Amino acid sequence: MCDCPIYTVFYLIFSQVHTSLRLKKLSIITVNYNQPQSTLELLRSVTSHNGHDNIEIIVVDNGSKVDDTIEISREFPNYKYIRSEQNLGFAGGNNLGIKKASGDYLFFVNNDTEFTSGLVEKLSSFLDSNPSAGLVCPKIMYYAQPTIIQYAGFTKMNFYTGRNKCIGQNEIDSGQYDASAYSTAYAHGAAMMVRRNAIEKAGMMPEIYFLYYEEMDWCEKIKSTGYEIWVEPDAVIYHKESLSVGNNTPLKEYFMNRNRILFIRRNTSLPTLIIFCLHFFILVLPRNLYRYLTKGRMDLAKEFFNAIWWNISHTKESKDI
Repeated sequence: MCDCPIYTVFYLIFSQVHTSLRLKKLSIITVNYNQPQSTLELLRSVTSHNGHDNIEIIVVDNGSKVDDTIEISREFPNYKYIRSEQNLGFAGGNNLGIKKASGDYLFFVNNDTEFTSGLVEKLSSFLDSNPSAGLVCPKIMYYAQPTIIQYAGFTKMNFYTGRNKCIGQNEIDSGQYDASAYSTAYAHGAAMMVRRNAIEKAGMMPEIYFLYYEEMDWCEKIKSTGYEIWVEPDAVIYHKESLSVGNNTPLKEYFMNRNRILFIRRNTSLPTLIIFCLHFFILVLPRNLYRYLTKGRMDLAKEFFNAIWWNISHTKESKDI
C-alpha cells in the first residue's frame, strides 16, 4: 500500500465500511404452534438455502400442547429456542423472539413458508444499501401453486372503508413486478425483514390484535418514525397459506372483523372513524349477514357480531381478546 497519507485515509475508510457490512448480523425468527413438522420443514429449507455467514435462528414455541422445541431441537440443536406456556398470539410470540435476538436485521417468517436460494442475502443486501428502508418483504408465492403470486405489496389503506388491496394476489407471475424494488404501504406478516433501529424507534409488534392486522399496525408505527416499507421482488419465498387457521373458520371470521375495526380505530381521526362506522353498518353489516344466511353459516354470523361488540365494549388499547 502507498505510504501517502491520503491513500491511508481512503484505505481505512474502505476497511471500516467493508467490516461494517460484513459484520451485519441477521436473526431469523419463526413461531411454532402445534406444528413441529411444518417448522422442521421450514428450518430444513433455511439450512438448504442460507448463504448468510452471520446468522442466528430463533424458534418460539407459542403455547403448544406439548413443548415442540424438544422435538425440533433434536435435529437442530444449535438454534435458539424459547418456550411460552400460553399462546401469546402472532405478535406476542414474535416479540419473545425480538427480546432474544441479537441481529442488526430481524427476519420474521411464518413456520409454513419455504425459503429459496438467495432470499436472505437479497433482503439483507437491500437494507444495507437503503438506509431509509425500515422493513423489506420478498415477493410471496403460493407453495401449492408456485407460479401464482400471493403478495407483491399492498396499496394504501382507504380509512373510510377499511379496505386496501394486495398487489399481485392470484396473478400468474410473468415478471410483471420484477423490474426493481419498490416502496409499498404495508408488509406481509408471513415474511418481513426489519431493521433493528426501526424496531427501537417504533416499538415491538402491537400484541392487542392477537391474530391478523398486527403487521399493518406495526407498519403504520414504523412509517411514523420516518422509515419506509419496501418490496424486493427478486427475493422469493413460498407460503403454505392458511395452514394455521384454515379458511372460513369462526376463529378467522372473528379476528379479521374485530381487528379490521380496531385497526381503523387506532390509526385514524375521529371524523374519518365516523364515516367508516357509517359505511360499515349501512353496507358491510347487511352484506355479510346476507352471505352468512344464504350459506347457512350462522357460526360465522355469531363471530361477526362478537367482533362488533368487542369494539363497542372495549377501548382501543384493551388486551382482552
